[in-house]
Amino acid sequence: MVAPLDLDQLNTFVAIADTGSFTRAADEVHRTQSAVSMQMRRLEERVGKPLFEKDGRSNRLTEEGERLLLYARRMLRLNRETLAAFDDKTLEGSVRIGMPDDYAERFLPEIMARFSRSNPRVELSILCEPTPNLVHHVRQGHLDLALLTDDGASEIVRREPLLWVSSVSHAAHEREILPMAFGRPTCTWRRHACDALNEMGRDYRTLFTSFSATVISAAVLSGAAISVLPECALRPGMRVLGENDGFPPLPDCCIGLMRGRTSHMEVVDALARHVTESLDNISVPLTPDEAEGFDFVSLTHRRGKRLRPSQVLPGW
Repeated sequence: MVAPLDLDQLNTFVAIADTGSFTRAADEVHRTQSAVSMQMRRLEERVGKPLFEKDGRSNRLTEEGERLLLYARRMLRLNRETLAAFDDKTLEGSVRIGMPDDYAERFLPEIMARFSRSNPRVELSILCEPTPNLVHHVRQGHLDLALLTDDGASEIVRREPLLWVSSVSHAAHEREILPMAFGRPTCTWRRHACDALNEMGRDYRTLFTSFSATVISAAVLSGAAISVLPECALRPGMRVLGENDGFPPLPDCCIGLMRGRTSHMEVVDALARHVTESLDNISVPLTPDEAEGFDFVSLTHRRGKRLRPSQVLPGW
């Protein structure tokens, strides 16, 4: 029988990857540096592959180490979820979270599945509205947490390229006067697109305005208009436009977490952690250069990894 991997070793391995240092990882897992080094030697012996290689005075993950990191994170998450499912002292109560519908469609299934498995006694109330509405609800105490387009008041947890999109089956982007589908005038993405079009001197006309991602997507897929969307909002049948099509790069879409004032911070903290880990479970976003000319199907086979909070968190 093949012996299972040691979760303590995997936990230390992930700590090294996250902190970038054996010394800092030792502090995080409350072990001596020599004990951490011994754990990693045993882990390398167990998998039969070198996991680290020298990079000057430091160590970095080998290709095999990067592969193991994906599995290690999944195993540690499943371990936490399993223990929580049998914990009689598990969290109870309710928590309210909001997000725009384009984020909800991409991220919410993973968030809901992970959170409900680990916290089966917590009721999750979900509101889907545009970012300005969510900011208002959080500040008024109507929401405990919001995943939204950053307005400077949230903790950025993810960055994605903001992309020009058209229909694979139509050529609305080749019209002399561009037909556009946008969010409402307060929409950050709309402002970025209009600024870019004005700077290009490109004629355009706004034909559709809606805060609903479903409406904007329908306008694009029908060939009636083009729009700008973050990668998470791409749909089958969409084509990404780039500089070869005459469309310049746009500023990144910054996705943030905004917390409200609440007396049950333990539940909110648990949900915030699951949101971040769920985004971590979705692979790395394309750069605009990689995405240019791709349709949705081309964007589905990508590998992701966890990054430290100070870095860009992964996309899909």
